[in-house]
Amino acid sequence: TGELELGHNFKVPYSNSVMHCCTSLQPNSAVGHGTCVLLQHLLSRWNLCVCVRVFCVRGAGGTNSLSAHSFQQQHKMTTPATFITPQITSRSAERVAEDIDKYEKYHTTHGGDVEARKAQYADMVNKYYDLATSFYEYGWGTSFHFAHRLKHETHMESIRRHEHYLALRLGLQPGDKCLDVGCGIGGPLREIALFSGAHVTGLNNNAYQISRALHHNSRTGRNLDKISRFVKADFMNMPFESGSFDAVYQIDATCHAPDQVGCYKEILRVLKPGQYFAGYEWCATDLYDPTNLNHKSIMAEIELGNGLPDVRTTKQTLEALKAAGFELVDSADLSLSADIAWWDPVDPDNWTRLQSKRCCCELGRTSGVSSAASVLA
Repeated sequence: TGELELGHNFKVPYSNSVMHCCTSLQPNSAVGHGTCVLLQHLLSRWNLCVCVRVFCVRGAGGTNSLSAHSFQQQHKMTTPATFITPQITSRSAERVAEDIDKYEKYHTTHGGDVEARKAQYADMVNKYYDLATSFYEYGWGTSFHFAHRLKHETHMESIRRHEHYLALRLGLQPGDKCLDVGCGIGGPLREIALFSGAHVTGLNNNAYQISRALHHNSRTGRNLDKISRFVKADFMNMPFESGSFDAVYQIDATCHAPDQVGCYKEILRVLKPGQYFAGYEWCATDLYDPTNLNHKSIMAEIELGNGLPDVRTTKQTLEALKAAGFELVDSADLSLSADIAWWDPVDPDNWTRLQSKRCCCELGRTSGVSSAASVLA
């Protein structure tokens, strides 16, 4: 893993900063052995109490305004962008071990509590991704999300299908401006931008992940600068004018928000009136029993292993969308329609399946559902 040393010109307060990275680089980084401790959490004790859920919602209102500055006018940003060249340096094993210790203390398994995690969510999530990003890339790929999987479909094929599905449900076309909330290292952003032709802005509050996103963009051999960009900012306080985007999506990202309603309200604000927000969200199902000590213990480890302040229920998530001002168009529990469980790739007994070769068999499956809004790609 690595940390970014920001140039002397980066003087905007961190909580309100915007980093529009316009360069790409090959990082020279090293991973401290202490990070292996976190890997154990990433691979430990997954449970069916948590599922992946997809939703598609439409904005009910909002305003549209422009800034005076030419760059801000082009990108509808309310905070001036600071152009910097991120430099990645290695961290010592002692520094990594120190960060692991600080991260773990946020969590119930190590004496922490949910209110502290919510109050310090930006620090907690940044520490998590500074430590875990290299492992995600090594073991999972560049798209940091789960996907329900169909028979005769490889892991990577299911990941891409999930991303293409969002682009189709949003109706993305060339010329559209789309926002990826919590873009990680840009796997979905690249796939959706190239698939749809829309311009996609990746929003991320983790500087190291943005540097990795730029690195991967440079490796595609495609001129992604014309259809994508990355902005460093907090999704609870986005630096964009109201009504800036034709569409917004998030994939397993807003689960890190300390306040679901507040996060969804901010998404609604930057979305043009009447347009769509779609995504995949972590939810606890009705099978989860908060009075069951075993369930609580497992959930605490899921929060620890994934940088989560807590895990909301399906009902809470849908109600939060409505409370934020969205009209719920569609939702589905994808774990129920999966041929292969979403957690199968991280089952230690099946770890080698992530190395699976591309199948020559027919992909997908037919569906008897006639409504296009109900078909899961």
